[in-house]
Amino acid sequence: MYIDLPEKRYYGIGEVAKAFNVNASLIRFWEKEFDALKPKKNAKGNRKFTPEDIKNLKLIYHLVKERGFTLEGAKIHLKESKKDTLTNFEIISKLEDVKNQLIKIKQHL
Repeated sequence: MYIDLPEKRYYGIGEVAKAFNVNASLIRFWEKEFDALKPKKNAKGNRKFTPEDIKNLKLIYHLVKERGFTLEGAKIHLKESKKDTLTNFEIISKLEDVKNQLIKIKQHL
């Protein structure tokens, strides 16, 4: 999973869905299912996701889409061992970033 979002304070649901390569309806569904997702809503009701929401979405995406957890399994896993899961996920994400940087360097050689 490679999520390429620019550094911003808030992200719209469309750009979040595009970054994760999923439908906006899935993001809305996960918002209802996972307490960790709390996007702010403007007067029109448009969701604005914070960088913290994106971090939680990455973790949910990893558990559900990449590791094959059921939604209930992912919820339990997040509640029981969120710190360990988050630490492992951050390590994996950093390693993927290093890998992508090395690939780019190799292509320029």
